[in-house]
Amino acid sequence: MICLLANAEEVSIAAAELVAAQAEKSIKSKGDFSIVLAGGQTPRRAYELLARPPLSLRIEWARVHVFWSDERCVPPHDSASNYRMAFDAWLGSVSIPTAQVHRIRGELNPREAAMEYQALLKDHFCNRPPRFDLVLLGLGGDGHTASLFPHSSAIQDRLSWVAEANSGDEPRVTLTPSIINQAATVAFVVTGSAKAGILYKVLHGPRDKLRLPAQAIEPLSADLRWFVDRMAATKLVPRERLDTVS
Repeated sequence: MICLLANAEEVSIAAAELVAAQAEKSIKSKGDFSIVLAGGQTPRRAYELLARPPLSLRIEWARVHVFWSDERCVPPHDSASNYRMAFDAWLGSVSIPTAQVHRIRGELNPREAAMEYQALLKDHFCNRPPRFDLVLLGLGGDGHTASLFPHSSAIQDRLSWVAEANSGDEPRVTLTPSIINQAATVAFVVTGSAKAGILYKVLHGPRDKLRLPAQAIEPLSADLRWFVDRMAATKLVPRERLDTVS
């Protein structure tokens, strides 16, 4: 489902509202809520909205568990850390128990960090493949999502839950598509004209998961949502029809 919104602010509001609504629903139905956070700068504004009323008051933080889709192999205080971005924008401002914030330890080497995070997930989910309630993702200009980069081995890895990844010389750790696709809901957040071309290719171009890793995200629940602003959507439909897409 493509949710077309006027601008980046409206995308952030919609994404934040989805988090709050899914948290309320999951906590009411089963007693807890597990969310996987996207890194990068696109979701920052949504995180800031979740850090304050009215949305922060809707979520029972003691029942929330936070995970990450990927992480750079840097210490948690590093400005490039996905954990730090989420903590500064959101998690440090709400009363979520520290033990329920499950970061990837980027200060370790990538293989060790991947193995440790997989062990953490196995322990938390009692050795069953995780079924996160909500996974938030971004879209890179090359078609990557999380740290699943074009032609990386992690895209087709059906055995590992967590894998090493690299972007140039930058070591990273990422969840694999097989685990992301177990989620109840997956939502992409995409804004800006720079993403228009790649968004069109991912949604409407030839299927080539190795070249366009975002195409590997196909949740078994079929609940896949795209929160997109007008600038990112300009190649999807004629401009005169943008107001009608939802």
